[in-house]
Amino acid sequence: MDMQKMNLTQMAKALRAGEFSAVELTRHYLAQIEAQDEAINAYITVTSDQALAQAAQVDRALMSGQDLPPLAGIPLALKDNICTEGILTTAASKMLSNFVPPYSAYVWLKLQEQMGVLLGKTNLDELALGTTTESSLFGPTKNPLDLTRIPGGSSGGSAAAVAAGTAAYALGTDTGGSVRLPAAHCGLVGMRPTYGLVSKRGVIPLASSMDMVGPLTRSLADNALVLNAIAGHDAQDATSADRAIPDFSAGLNKGVNGLRIGLTLDHLESKVTADFKAAVLKAAADLETAGAKIVELAPRQLESAFPTYYLLSSAEVSSGLGRLDGIHYGYRSSDYEDLEDIYYNSRSEGFGPEVKRRIMLGNFVLSADYYEAFYVKAQKVRTFIKNEFDKMLEQVDLILLPTTTDVTPKLGAKKSKEDTRNVNFFSVLAPLTGLPALSVPTDSRVENLPVSVQLIGPAFSEALLYQAGAAIMGGAGEETAQ
Repeated sequence: MDMQKMNLTQMAKALRAGEFSAVELTRHYLAQIEAQDEAINAYITVTSDQALAQAAQVDRALMSGQDLPPLAGIPLALKDNICTEGILTTAASKMLSNFVPPYSAYVWLKLQEQMGVLLGKTNLDELALGTTTESSLFGPTKNPLDLTRIPGGSSGGSAAAVAAGTAAYALGTDTGGSVRLPAAHCGLVGMRPTYGLVSKRGVIPLASSMDMVGPLTRSLADNALVLNAIAGHDAQDATSADRAIPDFSAGLNKGVNGLRIGLTLDHLESKVTADFKAAVLKAAADLETAGAKIVELAPRQLESAFPTYYLLSSAEVSSGLGRLDGIHYGYRSSDYEDLEDIYYNSRSEGFGPEVKRRIMLGNFVLSADYYEAFYVKAQKVRTFIKNEFDKMLEQVDLILLPTTTDVTPKLGAKKSKEDTRNVNFFSVLAPLTGLPALSVPTDSRVENLPVSVQLIGPAFSEALLYQAGAAIMGGAGEETAQ
């Protein structure tokens, strides 16, 4: 079987059966990067020598008859805001263009325990602030399904690498939709786990109460396998949940008979194009045909979700990026006469326009004159929205929503404020509530591009999300997207 068409379980079996070696598999992916990435620009850094050394270590372990972890020898990519000891980690920003971390993120340590093979670090919107992967210091990433279009963001490089077959799987980060939006635009499976299920230690922070790491893969079974590898309690992360980790793939072939799936029809009418509304309704019909019960929901205050997210995330951005000042961390301007010049010029030269805009808004929201009027009020609305979802999830098991609201935009397309709100309208709900959300491609297509939907469930219901996702994708989760 063609390496390119194998899912992760098939790759693992083939490695153990001696159909090819880990080095041969790694060389295959490095050749794909060489052939395709000049056009796609998914990677910022390619770690060829390290990858081949890691693969050779796996081959030696296989030769000695060791019992290896499930992901041993399988090549992967990491978003370039996930710290990797000794490997350049830029977050696609001039501010961190020379940053080589002296430590690795928890998720990379977990994948090293799996004997994973790191192909390189992938492109993103600067400091993970964006939905298109066009604001990177290293230029935009293109969508492998249509090189004239964006791959989504901010984890666009990770999504593009998996969609192009230049990585077997990848990790991204999701603060307001940055795993699920690229997954949708590139026809992949993307999971944003429950807040705290996966440690954020060693991930360059954006908005710490919303940031999460999640996998991007071509199948549900692959996604569950990777999530099992990276989930778990981290005593060095105060937000990490201390709980047993189940087998997330256990329910992939159970079906959805008897499950109650919620649907919010009002917002489909006002926020989603006709084609995308039809795709969501077809996914609901497919779930109903498979035995699920569709329940109409009428949540309150969803219109407030995006402005609430934007205010709170901007406040956290301004605080979290405060250490990038040319003194503690980051680029230092050569044009200065005193300490104030260093701060001013380093941040002026080191940050791009969107990052500056969010920092300024965050500082405004946190200022003494406006703290109560904006920040405190936004926190109250966030709590209200969380309570609304808790109430809905007492009526239903899962909630079905669009991931995106319209066809994948062209590169360089001008976006109004209304466009930005609509793109993120459904994606910010999971970050605000801390709930898990899974984006899966449907069999619907618009302009020959895939249309995805997302499922949101109660905290720590990832296995159930995969179970329902399999019914939407048709099968037991082994099927690959696109």
